[in-house]
Amino acid sequence: MSRVEIMLCGFSACSACRWCWGPGCLPALPTQPGSFTLLSHKWGEEVMGLLQNLPSPAFSFTDTHSLFYNFTVDPHPSPGELWCVVQGQVDGNFFLSYHCGGTKIQSTSPLGEEMKTTNTWETQTEPLRNIGDFLKGQLPDIIPEKHTARGPLTLQARMTCHCEEDGHISGSWQFGFNGEMCLRFDSENGHWTIDHSRGRQIKEKWENDRAVTDFFKKVSMGDCRAWLQDFMVCWEKMLKTSASPTTGPPTVQSMATAIKSKSWILPMVLTSFIIFS
Repeated sequence: MSRVEIMLCGFSACSACRWCWGPGCLPALPTQPGSFTLLSHKWGEEVMGLLQNLPSPAFSFTDTHSLFYNFTVDPHPSPGELWCVVQGQVDGNFFLSYHCGGTKIQSTSPLGEEMKTTNTWETQTEPLRNIGDFLKGQLPDIIPEKHTARGPLTLQARMTCHCEEDGHISGSWQFGFNGEMCLRFDSENGHWTIDHSRGRQIKEKWENDRAVTDFFKKVSMGDCRAWLQDFMVCWEKMLKTSASPTTGPPTVQSMATAIKSKSWILPMVLTSFIIFS
């Protein structure tokens, strides 16, 4: 039985983002850039309840912003376990959780509660479910057959959309086996970069598969981009509400306008921790 863990994320304005979920979650020490740390954790429905109670750090507005989603996909879950769990983060802060068989997305922080009031909130459900299904369907092609006899091989995948101060949005993916990043995909130019020999097989399978590359581009530069646009409007409203009458608004105030003025051209480095058993 092979369990695969996939995480979607990308470039983060917070260079020290760390996350963990599940009972028994332990603090993780920072690793070198481009690497993952895998710790043990117990799967189960209680994941959602735990996420709701996690402390949420204060959301800080900077000149750049990143919206990314962490997917954990288990193609053969044990009874009572979820086959796909999603966590959403913005600038390193959690704001939503979702399991791919569910019908509702749950907010996990005050920021999530604010974003929950937007029309975009519910529109994430179907795309997130589709992403989980798509990644699960790709597993047989990218897991080396010779490795299955030696035990489960864990795959991580990270995707995000990243907004610069001028409104330009970029996106890319990272993929890794057993905690070590081995392959990157640039959603803007379609280039694949091998960082470890283990990434060669994935690259060979996906590089010339138009359906796969188009899907990765569409999700990172299409759905994620649109969500980031709409959420930026929500963040601006939060800033205006909390701003002092005598204090000028932060520079992020004009971000949504700058984003919307850009025409979309279909053309991630993040750190986080996965607790896995």
